[in-house]
Amino acid sequence: MAAPRSSARGGAKATKIPQVSWREPRPAPVVLVFGPEEVCAERAIAGVRDYLRAEDPALEISDVRADDYAPGTLLSMTSPSLFGEPRLVRVSGVEKCTDAFLKEAVSYLEQPQEGATVVLRHTGASVRGKKLLDALRGGTGGGIEIACPTIKRDSDRVDFAAGEFTAARKRIAPQALRALVSAFADDLTELSAACQQLIRDVEGDVTEDAVTKYYGGRVEVSAFVVADTAIAGRYGEALIALRHALDSGADPVPMVAAFAMKLRTMARVAGQREPSKSLAQRLGMKDWQVDRARRDLNGWNERSLGLAIQATARADAEVKGAARDPIFALERMVTVIATRAPFGE
Repeated sequence: MAAPRSSARGGAKATKIPQVSWREPRPAPVVLVFGPEEVCAERAIAGVRDYLRAEDPALEISDVRADDYAPGTLLSMTSPSLFGEPRLVRVSGVEKCTDAFLKEAVSYLEQPQEGATVVLRHTGASVRGKKLLDALRGGTGGGIEIACPTIKRDSDRVDFAAGEFTAARKRIAPQALRALVSAFADDLTELSAACQQLIRDVEGDVTEDAVTKYYGGRVEVSAFVVADTAIAGRYGEALIALRHALDSGADPVPMVAAFAMKLRTMARVAGQREPSKSLAQRLGMKDWQVDRARRDLNGWNERSLGLAIQATARADAEVKGAARDPIFALERMVTVIATRAPFGE
């Protein structure tokens, strides 16, 4: 299998070391946790710690700042202790590392200490430490890499949340999952915490009612609720939901993005007759996304869907600065979509 390439800044070079999921971390002499997504990085580093601690509760843990580094620290903390306990050294700020750290870390790769695990946290925010990254990715030091790329797209957030429940062996209904993701669309840390709370507190499967019970105040003003109402043709309700969302602090830009995502999915599914499972596989979607899009298409035709997509594209430009009144742009978009008719100038 071809060696993967990192898409994060500073990671374009091919890597020869194993790539490990942040959901299934494991120790190695040197573990590179690379990428800007802190939620995933924190989970990966904690997973390495838990793995080592399960093997030996006497694990010694030390923390080092690469951007405020005292020469000799790395070797001192990785050297065998009197009783030979395993050592975990967590190094933060590698993207801002000092020259002293860079020199010693590159040297350390040539001969890692037995019984020590060194975790290097690099956010990818700069190319600082490139010599160290290249050496490690080239196979020096017997390391592994755990990628933590930014989770920005709605589909990525859905996959992230779904993965939380899968990892916990707990089922969540598709509509509940989407409601949860839309409620925490702007903060992955909060989304992660919400997933964990539902996993802990809800007995049995997580339903949409359970999500509403815990996070109803956020769910009911989410962009996807506004989009769902407008796409269903409930014009009055859609305008009320829009106003409620805006009064609650919703940002017009992600509001339009939610409409765009749903309409794109509808356009991809429209006219397709094959079973949901095979269509989802061919389009790179989830089964439930295809089923939902097919339900959303009730009452739509090619003309009205085209008008809605055009209205959304116009609103996207206007809320990003092409017009003076983003609220009016949103209301016009909702009107076109909910009434299936052009908006008069």
